[in-house]
Amino acid sequence: MTTATRVYVARLAGLPMFDPNGDQVGRVRDAVVRVRPGQLPPRVVGLVAEIPMRRRIFVPITRVTGVEAETVMLNTGTLNLRRFEKRLGELLVLEDLLDRRVTIQPTGRQGTVVDLAMESDRTGEWSLARVAVRELTGRLTRRGHLHQLDWNEVRGLVGAPDTQGTAGLLAVLDNMRPADLANALQELSDARRVEVATALDDERLADVLEELPEHDQVEIIAALGRERAADVLEEMDPDDAADLLAELPKPDQEALLDLMEPDEASKVSQLLDYKPGTAGSLMTSEPIILTPDATVAEALARIREPQLSPAVAAGVFVTRAPNATPTGRYLGVVHFQRLLREMPSALLGGVVDNDIDPLDPATPLSEITRRMATYNLVCMPVVDSNNRLVGAVTVDDVLDHLLPPDWRDRDQAEPIAAGYGLSRSGQLTGRPGATTRREGRGHD
Repeated sequence: MTTATRVYVARLAGLPMFDPNGDQVGRVRDAVVRVRPGQLPPRVVGLVAEIPMRRRIFVPITRVTGVEAETVMLNTGTLNLRRFEKRLGELLVLEDLLDRRVTIQPTGRQGTVVDLAMESDRTGEWSLARVAVRELTGRLTRRGHLHQLDWNEVRGLVGAPDTQGTAGLLAVLDNMRPADLANALQELSDARRVEVATALDDERLADVLEELPEHDQVEIIAALGRERAADVLEEMDPDDAADLLAELPKPDQEALLDLMEPDEASKVSQLLDYKPGTAGSLMTSEPIILTPDATVAEALARIREPQLSPAVAAGVFVTRAPNATPTGRYLGVVHFQRLLREMPSALLGGVVDNDIDPLDPATPLSEITRRMATYNLVCMPVVDSNNRLVGAVTVDDVLDHLLPPDWRDRDQAEPIAAGYGLSRSGQLTGRPGATTRREGRGHD
């Protein structure tokens, strides 16, 4: 196998990592370097890999046998599962060095780090030898010249955190799913997490906040300022926005609701009024709702909308007008499998299912789970005393509340990758024949 001897770390991030059997272990998220004295470039000691359930572990660079354009190959299927923790004297290339403001030698010009390259010498040792720096021009409409420099031609790489921007790191994180980006933010320091999160646009930040633990949500919302916080809350699903607001003091809740658009604030306020642990507090107030004279083709078009979660798109609720919750009289639901079996021109009123009683807003979580399990459902309607649809409980809402409150915290999960096992020594072991070796955290 031919392997690169110079690899830019920002391009390495996100590549799949495979063991000798061809099984994917995880994805590369960063590189770990150890600072050396004088002007010697830092030595690369390993990679940070993200394995299933969004856990980050350390993979020693000695385990890497090949770096290709699309993959990273390892020489073992046995890895240490301990969560990665940075040690004294170590740096994470993307987290700590990307976007840093530096001085170019010998000209003294200022620039921003846009990438860093690790190089392998004849002995197979990797070091952070090259730095890509874009020169600052002082003009908003003109991009500065991009320099490819040796490590010792750059000053300020290891310095105060306030010299670091966010553009490059955001570019690296751009293609991540919201849940994965939320996990990446949790790996950052408190100050850096807030800095990167607040640099996201409102829609992206809303998606990420929904995947973060409550204490991180509150920390980030508090850093936004009330005007922008209200804008982000409007972009969130009403049930998630209500859950976040419930963590804030009452005066802050009221202030943010006052700043939100009236329609959005009304949906969230209604959810806040329900007792915790009931269908009303769990439900989304924005399920797919159509009238009985709508066609199957129209319903299929609605469930294809990309912003809908799979659970919400699993069913179309049929009501009399109006269609906004609380709706007109609830008639029933058409599950997406039924839609696939019917003619596109068929009317929803003729294919609706109404033989399962809907939930009451006060129905407790235990009863919701029993009924969803009994009828093998992924969503259920919630109807008020006037038989008006007020929302729908989906399976993801139920799981969110059945799991421990801290399940989103990065230190809680104990995953085992598909096709792997966990040995007594805390190693991720592959197929029979893999060698188990205890390495502490994995450093040489």
